[in-house]
Amino acid sequence: MANTNYGKIMSFLKIENLSKHFDGHIVLDNLNLNIEKDEIIALIGPNGAGKTTLFNIISGFLRPDTGKILFNGKELNDLPPNKIAQLGIARTFQKVRLFHQLTVLENMLLATKFDKGERLFNTLIQDPKILEEEKENITKSLEYLDFVGLSEKRDALSENLSFGQRKLLQLSRALAFDSEMILLDEPTAGVFPETKEKIINSMQKLNENGKTIIFIEHDMELVAQLATRIIVLDHGKMIADGNHDEIINNERVLEAYFGKRKTCA
Repeated sequence: MANTNYGKIMSFLKIENLSKHFDGHIVLDNLNLNIEKDEIIALIGPNGAGKTTLFNIISGFLRPDTGKILFNGKELNDLPPNKIAQLGIARTFQKVRLFHQLTVLENMLLATKFDKGERLFNTLIQDPKILEEEKENITKSLEYLDFVGLSEKRDALSENLSFGQRKLLQLSRALAFDSEMILLDEPTAGVFPETKEKIINSMQKLNENGKTIIFIEHDMELVAQLATRIIVLDHGKMIADGNHDEIINNERVLEAYFGKRKTCA
């Protein structure tokens, strides 16, 4: 359930007049958006609506042409992805990104923080504090793997995982940042029903534990099941923002999808 009082003070994520062009083509067009803490939001729209581009800009992989992004009151526009992740925004990608020659656990450890081992001198002398931190990170990584149902695969190479298991590992890596906001780009696309259910359950538990989630999804049944709020983009503009009943009865949404597909994608 969204914290409705929070937005009266300051939006958790605030997007102001955001625009992005590629080769003269408008991908995001003066977009304004407020996200409140603890929401679970579905971001939908026809192909090319600007959904993934918006994720890429929020997470620092693209720079906007105009506009501003504020997270917890801090501007993100000029920050690289690692700094944005440190501030509390994690994400997954539509195309799974893993280190395939490393084990599942090693992939997890690369996503954890090693605060005490950042200095070269500390690393070389193997300070006991560093060793203790490494043990803590292993424990945390195994907890995240257990959370998504992958703990038994800890020693398997990620290249030997099924596509659905790779999706779960990518989600688990995003959790390792202990972020306040998680952006999920088509988290259930292409997975078997059993894995899909694991991902859905993980998203619900994360939101119940206070994580703010924004996810891009093509399956409107899943959107109706998970999202407390749905935002619809079309040609880079927000054309609707509301609950499921409001969205499926919105004339602009129906017009955007008319003749394209039977369900919103």
